[in-house]
Amino acid sequence: MIDVVIAGAGPNGLMLACELALAGVRPLVLERLPEPTTEQRANGLVGQVIRMLDRRGLYERLAGTPGPPRPAPGFTFAAFPLDLHDLPDNPLYTMLVPQRRIEQMLTERAAELGVTIHRGHEVLGLTQNERSVTVEVAGMAPIEAAYLVGADGGHSVVRKFAGIAFPGVTKDDTVSRTAHVSVPASMVDAHGALHVPGFGVLPPFLHTRTEQGLIAWAPMPGRAPLVSVGERHRPGDDVGDGETSIAELRAAAGRVLGADLPLDAPDGPGPHLLRRAVGGNTRLASAYRAGRVLLVGDAAHVHSAIGGPGLNLGLQDAINLGWKLAAEVLGHAPVGLLDTYESERRPVGRRVTMHTRAQSVLIGPGGEVTALRELVGELLALPQGRRHIAELISGADIRYDTPGAEGPHVGRWAPDVPGLRELTRSARPLLLDPTGRLDVGPWAGRVDVAAAPGLPAALLLRPDCYVAWEGTTGDGLPEAMATWFGKP
Repeated sequence: MIDVVIAGAGPNGLMLACELALAGVRPLVLERLPEPTTEQRANGLVGQVIRMLDRRGLYERLAGTPGPPRPAPGFTFAAFPLDLHDLPDNPLYTMLVPQRRIEQMLTERAAELGVTIHRGHEVLGLTQNERSVTVEVAGMAPIEAAYLVGADGGHSVVRKFAGIAFPGVTKDDTVSRTAHVSVPASMVDAHGALHVPGFGVLPPFLHTRTEQGLIAWAPMPGRAPLVSVGERHRPGDDVGDGETSIAELRAAAGRVLGADLPLDAPDGPGPHLLRRAVGGNTRLASAYRAGRVLLVGDAAHVHSAIGGPGLNLGLQDAINLGWKLAAEVLGHAPVGLLDTYESERRPVGRRVTMHTRAQSVLIGPGGEVTALRELVGELLALPQGRRHIAELISGADIRYDTPGAEGPHVGRWAPDVPGLRELTRSARPLLLDPTGRLDVGPWAGRVDVAAAPGLPAALLLRPDCYVAWEGTTGDGLPEAMATWFGKP
């Protein structure tokens, strides 16, 4: 019997496979597509997941440069520029990297860890009992596994076969058009901003909102620049999801800007994006688990892509689930540990759907929205307002419920201390002990210990780098280890 079958070899499925492999479980990954897609999807990463990738030793492989990531001096929220350069301990990190490169890197890492990936095999059905789940797969004999994880996207067949509802809201009153383009070089300044005669400046990598719609200009390094235009669905329009054209995009940009933006087909080899999308969905799975079937990423939640929160949310799902599912498979999980995956991650999914819906309102056309934006702009001018939004977007505001443990770091992501990047690459529980006197006793085979002279108190870290216990003596430490890592 296979320990874990993962349906979907996108970033979330691959990240989960790597986490399971680090914990000593060898999953089997099934992917419907016979080859990795060349379709243009996400253009980068935003949030805490960048720092988490660094703690797994994967950030430098994506960045191509040595050293840890640095916080972003600015970002955007609902087409407001978000100045972060003056925030102490700025929590927001960003990274420009195409999704296909993320998938390529995670595929390479999974292969290094001995993970098997079968492409061209679609899940056709499943049945489960108290002991296992049997997966029906196209082109293969049925597979019996201890657990099945659906990482197969917003249209997840695993979610449907498991009978998990996917309630939410579908709206069809917007249309967005996005394409790789070329523009006259004279319109782009040395900082990458686009100067549009008759309108003004479109800053790079930020949304610009007018009372007619939304436009974004993204001069991608080493690739053709992207232009994206969003409008309300106009009466009489007869359009649907599919391929747009440069002429159609140019006309939409003209309506939003009130000025002509000369766009042409992009230079260089493709594939080049020409995409039109009508409406959108905001949905959150009613449960993240049904027996021996679990969901991660878009299989559990879909929302607007504004602000780029999707990969931060999905990859963090995978990292949260990986060590818990591995403990269950290996037989040392405390009672209820696997259920904390849903109790911890579903509220985070709900929070992301909340702020993306709020942003969708704030970028809408019309004078009433303009008045609302004036008020929100006043709040974002305050340092505490900008910090609140930066923590919301990055996920740095997450605090998991940790009964029986107290301290300012408990339930939160572990602070950076010297050497932590290297210590957390094994994905094992870790006790950071500045006193040199603490002992993990019979958990020594399961919990690593490291000196941390700069810390005012010892911290017990879960494999996902969240703090499970904090203290200056050993009081409560054995109980915390039993709670999260099982009996010794």
